[in-house]
Amino acid sequence: MKSTSTAFGVQIQYIELQGPNDIEPAFGAARRGNAAAVVVLTSVVTNSNRKPIVDIAAKNRLPAIYYTAEWVESGGLLTYGANFPDLFRRAATYVDKILKGAKPGELPVEQAHKFELIVNLRAAKEIGLSIPPNVLARADRVIR
Repeated sequence: MKSTSTAFGVQIQYIELQGPNDIEPAFGAARRGNAAAVVVLTSVVTNSNRKPIVDIAAKNRLPAIYYTAEWVESGGLLTYGANFPDLFRRAATYVDKILKGAKPGELPVEQAHKFELIVNLRAAKEIGLSIPPNVLARADRVIR
């Protein structure tokens, strides 16, 4: 990740959350580090503290990208990633094959085929961010 960020001229500041009490200080550290944006990764702490994280990101006026649609539906700015309902539907084909006798270890591993971009314009307005029209045109869903 570091070599990729260097190639794009981006500095990454990794801040780990050990528990809910780390959320506010983490965003404070991001602001003090002059973060231009935040990428929220999946973890037990983030999954169980979605709303506080979304609210604190907005309070700190930090654009944040999340990993599932639920975050954006909860007030987060945007998500780009695999479409989980599509992954779950495709998983059913694996279950069917296994139930018909296929050995799980012999089934191919597949990468997600369907990705989605969801943008929350209310969240953008709240932090004073303008989303370019070409990004909105590419979005699978825009929350207004």
